[in-house]
Amino acid sequence: MGILTRFKDIMSSNINALLDKAENPEKMIDQCLRNLNSDLGKVKSETAAIMAEEQRAKRVLDECNEQIEEMQKYAIKALEANNEADARKFLEKKASLASKQPGLQEAYDLAKTNATHMREMHDKLVADINELESRKDMIKGKLAVAKTQERINKMGSSVVSANNSISSFEKYEEMADKALDKANAMAELNRSSKDQTIEDLTKKYTTDMSVDDELEALKASLSSEKNQGN
Repeated sequence: MGILTRFKDIMSSNINALLDKAENPEKMIDQCLRNLNSDLGKVKSETAAIMAEEQRAKRVLDECNEQIEEMQKYAIKALEANNEADARKFLEKKASLASKQPGLQEAYDLAKTNATHMREMHDKLVADINELESRKDMIKGKLAVAKTQERINKMGSSVVSANNSISSFEKYEEMADKALDKANAMAELNRSSKDQTIEDLTKKYTTDMSVDDELEALKASLSSEKNQGN
């Protein structure tokens, strides 16, 4: 039965393993569900056919067993009626049926085994689908959170890079401020040196002239007082 061999793979399938191999787990979940539901439809159809075969094989076996019992009963009745020829015919028919009975029993046992396996596969597949359906939203939610975390991590890296750039910018700005302060200080020193020299010279001559004027004025005042005293 090719169908049995094929669906043994379904029974041994591991949904988590399928998801681990997926490049896009979210799409894989939906695809896995579609595949499983498609397989479930085939399994149901095949299971029904194999269960029908089991029932048919059982019915044929039961009919054979019933006919064997009937031939036995008729043979007894024929002997009771002193009709040995009829009894022989019934026993011959019984023997013919009995020769078929092992083959019919074997066919029924196989059909029953196949039906049991198919029902197990069907139940396993239904359980897998129900499990995945119940976990689908949870898994997709986790994937969404993971994607958000990845974006946050990328933004965090960008922020770190921006902070490094800002730090570098501030360092260069500080260097520019120092250079400007130094240039201003130098300019101030240059201006101070030049202005101080001129100022000192101006004060020198201005002070000397004032003292001379004051000295002459004082002499004149003393001379005037002496003249008045005489």
